[in-house]
Amino acid sequence: MPNRTGPQPPPDAPQRPRRARSPRRETGAESAPSADEPVVLVQFKGRRKSYYHNRRQVPVAAGDYCLVEADRGRDLGRVTYVGPGKAHWWRQAGEQGVLALAEPADLAKLQENRGDEWQFYDICREKIQQLGLEMDLVSAERQFDHNKITFFFTAEKRVDFRELVKDLAGVFRTRIELRQIGVRDEARFKGGLGVCGRELCCSGFLDDFVPVSLKMAKDQMLPLSPQKLSGLCGRLRCCLAYEHAGYREAQARLPRVGATVRDGERAGIVRKVDLMREQVTVHFAAEDELAVLPPERLAWERDQDLPAARARPARRCARKRR
Repeated sequence: MPNRTGPQPPPDAPQRPRRARSPRRETGAESAPSADEPVVLVQFKGRRKSYYHNRRQVPVAAGDYCLVEADRGRDLGRVTYVGPGKAHWWRQAGEQGVLALAEPADLAKLQENRGDEWQFYDICREKIQQLGLEMDLVSAERQFDHNKITFFFTAEKRVDFRELVKDLAGVFRTRIELRQIGVRDEARFKGGLGVCGRELCCSGFLDDFVPVSLKMAKDQMLPLSPQKLSGLCGRLRCCLAYEHAGYREAQARLPRVGATVRDGERAGIVRKVDLMREQVTVHFAAEDELAVLPPERLAWERDQDLPAARARPARRCARKRR
């Protein structure tokens, strides 16, 4: 029994009727998209992208500039996609929408904002140097309606920028936001050309970063050289994940290096595997012959144990004579 304080009512006293509870309001019910409702992808400065709904039926198409709902105001960006959306896109698009198409006066104001942002960048960098903060300023972005200025920066560790925010708010007389980003986001902001000669994937068409591991390079039999596997951001290139599934399927159809295979009556050992051509180089010890064969001609046990790798000889360290 719960403890109650104060006088207790007599046991035969009539009980007060309980008030009926109002049904709970389901969160997200208003933002649930219909089956044929399109999602609008809008791009802003620095290749920053966001998803929006279009329940006002604004006639937007890819390449148009439009006004959208932003944090306590409005913002202006360029439409890059209009069409069906994924489930995780609607988590963001259900809370913000497209307002209207941009007028020529809006585009002129956008250009003025871009010109002022260079001045904001220089002022913020001077404040950072005065306060001695260990952070690198990447970019400055002014919201279309002048209600907020966002500064993007990189830092190796956590930075206490409360004094910097106070100084910037006193200078610009508006809301200030400092957002720490990673080195991959920095490459997306600045843009550039990859080793393939094309625009960086993160700056061009990638919406989200996918995890890339060194195992993907090993599965594709690439040289494990940081200079060849790293992008401009210093991390593993995003393109390593594009064809990784295809390489894994090719590996499942081919024997591994060191496996024992049979070509008719002959038995040999796999010395090399070419995943691109799907060919196998086999050494036949009886004939002392190397042959390049397709996997259709070979038979092997897929679960066989491979021979252990040869142990490297220990290095001898010569003692220095005194």
